[in-house]
Amino acid sequence: MTELNIIKLRQLDVSILLIFLGLLRHRKAADVAVEMGLSQPAISHALTRLRAVFDDPLFLRRPHGMEPTSVALAIEPDIRAAVERIGHALRGDERFAPRDYQGTLRISALDYEGATLVPALLAALRIEAPCLSLSVHALPRDRAMQALAEARIDLALGFFWDLPETLIATPLIEETYLVAARADHPVLKAEDRLSAYLEAAHLVVAPGGDMTGIVDTSLAQDGLSRTVALSVPQFLTAFPALAESDLVATLPARIVRQYASAFGISHCAAPIALRPFTSSIVWHARDARNPLHRWVADTAERVLARGWSAF
Repeated sequence: MTELNIIKLRQLDVSILLIFLGLLRHRKAADVAVEMGLSQPAISHALTRLRAVFDDPLFLRRPHGMEPTSVALAIEPDIRAAVERIGHALRGDERFAPRDYQGTLRISALDYEGATLVPALLAALRIEAPCLSLSVHALPRDRAMQALAEARIDLALGFFWDLPETLIATPLIEETYLVAARADHPVLKAEDRLSAYLEAAHLVVAPGGDMTGIVDTSLAQDGLSRTVALSVPQFLTAFPALAESDLVATLPARIVRQYASAFGISHCAAPIALRPFTSSIVWHARDARNPLHRWVADTAERVLARGWSAF
């Protein structure tokens, strides 16, 4: 922006822009004064400032009123648009309409949320916002929080704890665990399930390749341990591995119930107590009043309450 433009912009304010639009509408300074609760000298002073900024008379006095010049008519759409944009900013989310939204929503979700939440969420969102698209980023917790801070994503789905004050979370569901294995696996039929469970070879899901997880932490509290034979990075990778082996896996209940049968996998309750976890939708505090973020979070809650109530 040139220095000249900056100087001219500093001479403008919303009041004189409203006076300009009022003169175009009424063509009489007296009517604009009454409408805006101003004196006629104030209207005249504003018109003088407008003429100086735009270097044009803008309105010519005629017997029937104020006649706009060609310059006034040419700049009217831009001035009206500027005033409407300011009004929109002041109204906040009053005029947000999902059906009019066109854009891509960037969401972080690892495969658990990606496989269980994202499909239902996208379907629900597109009912109200048919032009919306989702871009899903597979980011671990720490990287997802950093991406939110840097505005590289809009929202994050997942299990988050000890969030900083800069992030806002809406809890969505509380998740428990099931033991999954091929349909004829001895663990599923054992009378002493805990003993059979401890004797079996296990599969763990760990994006970083770890060979231990929450099960090992719980077992260690009781002085017990298990044998982990395979670590895979994604939950959906676990199912074909279980179907073709004697391994067992302790997995989130919803993903087991949703996908296990497609791979011929059966399941049973875990023989040990495991701490449940909560999946939340998280966004940055700078977007606390962002109507898009609020609408998506509200929709996610509705989808979960309706679609996952059977679990």
